[in-house]
Amino acid sequence: MSTDKVNYFDLVYQVVREIPRGRVTSYGAIAHYLGLKSGARMVGYAMNAAHTMLDVPAQRVVNRRGLLTGKHHFETSTRMQELLEADGVQVENDQVQDFEKVFWNPEIELGI
Repeated sequence: MSTDKVNYFDLVYQVVREIPRGRVTSYGAIAHYLGLKSGARMVGYAMNAAHTMLDVPAQRVVNRRGLLTGKHHFETSTRMQELLEADGVQVENDQVQDFEKVFWNPEIELGI
């Protein structure tokens, strides 16, 4: 893995650590905040590598429609939903409920 990739992953993890319980954000929102508007896939790669990192709440990052597209990277197919529900986020059929209400935008919350 290149140094640039590791550094980018670290930046992604710093943002994800800021997402409060009960809130979620998207891969694209993180990429946009970090200045890579087409970098959602790279954020996804970072999140796939983070599911075993206890200090990175990877469950709080979903796709732009609130779908749990990263769930297959957790220990079980239901673990991502379980963690989100423990955070206070309602999920039905792999979809975050009230997505607009619980969406956390790093550009607003952290500033640019």
